[in-house]
Amino acid sequence: MSKKINKNSPNKMATTLGRETVFAGIMRFTDSLQINGKLEGEIISTGTLYIEDSAVIKANIQVGSIVVAGVVHGNIVASDKLEILTSGKVFGNIRTARLRIADGVVFKGKCEMIRDPKTVDIFSAGVEKLKKTVGGV
Repeated sequence: MSKKINKNSPNKMATTLGRETVFAGIMRFTDSLQINGKLEGEIISTGTLYIEDSAVIKANIQVGSIVVAGVVHGNIVASDKLEILTSGKVFGNIRTARLRIADGVVFKGKCEMIRDPKTVDIFSAGVEKLKKTVGGV
């Protein structure tokens, strides 16, 4: 049984795309978005994205935070955190500062943890390591 995304959290959902919604193109938003339907293209935001268990996403995603209960085909960059719930399936590479993966998740790709740029000591790190760290921000 999949864990449902908690819709009663203190942060109400700003926008919801229903089960029958089919969207193709570039989706940009600033607050929060819940997707229950199908989306193909690209998603860009500094906010929070919720992908419900009925959703199928074929897109590269760049957001602040993301919770995946549905299916994602594409790369995900979450500058703050990424959570994949039990019913979640991710087919693509992920980059995030914080990661939580539930039991039973399907994940096929590579994972890279993004470092907080404030924790980088530029005086003790080698040039190549510094380039990689700064590139991950």
